[in-house]
Amino acid sequence: MNLMTIPPWKYHVFLSFRGEDTRKGFTDHLYAALKQKGIITFQDDKLQRGEVISHQLLQAIDESLISLVILSETYASSSWCLDELQRILESKRSLDREVIPIFYEIDPSDVCHQRGTFACAFQKHSLRFAENKEKVQRWRDALEEVSNISGYDTTDQHEAKLIEEIIAQVWAKVQPNLPYCFDDELVGIESRVKDVSALLKIGLCDVGFIGIWGMTGIGKTTLARIIYKRIFHQFDVSCFLTNVKENSKAKGLVPLQRKLLSKFKIKDMDIDDAYEGKDMIRKLLCSKKVLVVLDDVSEISQLENLSMKKAWLCLGSRVIVTTKDMHVLIGHGEFEIYKATFLNNDESLQLLCKRAFKKDEPLEGYLKLCESVIHHAQSLPLTLEVLGSYHCGRSELEWKEALEKIKRFPPSNILMRLKISYDALSDMEKKIFLDLACFFKGMNKEQVTQIFEMCGFCPVLGIRELVEKCMITEYYYDHGVCLVCIISFKKWEGLLFWRNPQRMLAKEV
Repeated sequence: MNLMTIPPWKYHVFLSFRGEDTRKGFTDHLYAALKQKGIITFQDDKLQRGEVISHQLLQAIDESLISLVILSETYASSSWCLDELQRILESKRSLDREVIPIFYEIDPSDVCHQRGTFACAFQKHSLRFAENKEKVQRWRDALEEVSNISGYDTTDQHEAKLIEEIIAQVWAKVQPNLPYCFDDELVGIESRVKDVSALLKIGLCDVGFIGIWGMTGIGKTTLARIIYKRIFHQFDVSCFLTNVKENSKAKGLVPLQRKLLSKFKIKDMDIDDAYEGKDMIRKLLCSKKVLVVLDDVSEISQLENLSMKKAWLCLGSRVIVTTKDMHVLIGHGEFEIYKATFLNNDESLQLLCKRAFKKDEPLEGYLKLCESVIHHAQSLPLTLEVLGSYHCGRSELEWKEALEKIKRFPPSNILMRLKISYDALSDMEKKIFLDLACFFKGMNKEQVTQIFEMCGFCPVLGIRELVEKCMITEYYYDHGVCLVCIISFKKWEGLLFWRNPQRMLAKEV
């Protein structure tokens, strides 16, 4: 079960209105639009009215994040509405609730100074409550206070467009207050969020660029998304662009540019090509404090066409990029780089058990089997999740056979994800990687380099590029540097030998 902080509220919005004026028109349309957006709204016309405002209604006001007060011609003639308004403003002061007034076909100054129909209403209230002048005065003060809060005036406005604007503002205010749901499947995420957050330095008046670098399946996108959800409300404009590499390859950069531009909520904006889009983004980014996440970037040109340069962004802005290729970040020149880390042994065991046993620890008798799976998966979250789900509900004997099976025949949903990284390599990089995976794993880097040079390869640059693309890693020890493929040979066996059958013969010999 997911854990979440129980919110100190029950409703997103409380609607205060005079039914006779707006129930079958503006209020009804507004309520329908709120409901369609998924905004939980309390309408007081569902309660039975009496002389005194009910405890249930007072509680509903206090339990609402935002109160929309629709001030119409006869609003002030209702003592019930005025009591509501008074409580709404008290809740604003004591509970820091939001209040948005909507002046429906009335002049805000008439509300403030109680003129026109408001003057007539208070003449009647003064007679009716002659012995309780303080009550009447509190109502007057409440109307004056609400009239000075920034809101909406329906005069000369298209109702549909106005409601659309109100919904947008309400959603912008509601969304940051929604409870954060912590996915308990995300093992080890909090420490990594903390590390990246330290690099982001939210609150400083500068522009920050953070690159999250790591291999496929290590959790870069998940990490970026969680951070985005936690901080986006602190920015004027926020945008998360997923699968930049895949989307730009399929449809070009213009759709990505349009999505980013759409966050500025400018109507009728059209761009014909990437150059025009880049120019438009550059002009708009400098005017707002923005948070932009670009997921799975593969080329510097993608960053450039989305106008990601510190000099072009407003102070306080932050950009987060995830990539499998460190050289994209190095070539851009403005990123602090966070290296996404593998799970440690305890985290790996916990994640595997959550998938396989639906609990944090293994069943009795399964510990050694779990350790074998973890060793095979090399603590890669993607692999642990897939293998954990694959072993779920199986006996110990089935676990043993399954482990032997996946060593020889990797699950296709793992292989296809990792194959993407391999296919993106150049021909020279593929040759170097295949030889490292098949024959030179763990060997001294200097010796391997000499062998590759004799074969006519360019190993110094080739090995560096494979490291930057998270295909191999370097381990330092007393006698030099050894090279190890991050993706183990057995997981790639089917793919590698399918591409080059002669290697299978070499292995068998």
